[in-house]
Amino acid sequence: MSKRWLDEPRNVDKLWWGLCAVCALLAGIDLFVHRHAHFDWEAWPGFYAAVGFVAFYAIVIAGKLLRKVLMRDEDYYDR
Repeated sequence: MSKRWLDEPRNVDKLWWGLCAVCALLAGIDLFVHRHAHFDWEAWPGFYAAVGFVAFYAIVIAGKLLRKVLMRDEDYYDR
């Protein structure tokens, strides 16, 4: 089996730093964009990024809790 481009740690590092650069660029642009917000807090710089992060975190935690409720034994279907 041939090696793929993400098998190289050097390429993973490049991808990580590229994503960090894109996030920093978008955060910098967010400082200069005027928003037509309905509420005052919607105009805060980074508001939508923070809300997105909190929502993603809540989904991950909810998934972990649901796994405990919905998980079956390993041999559940073999009975």
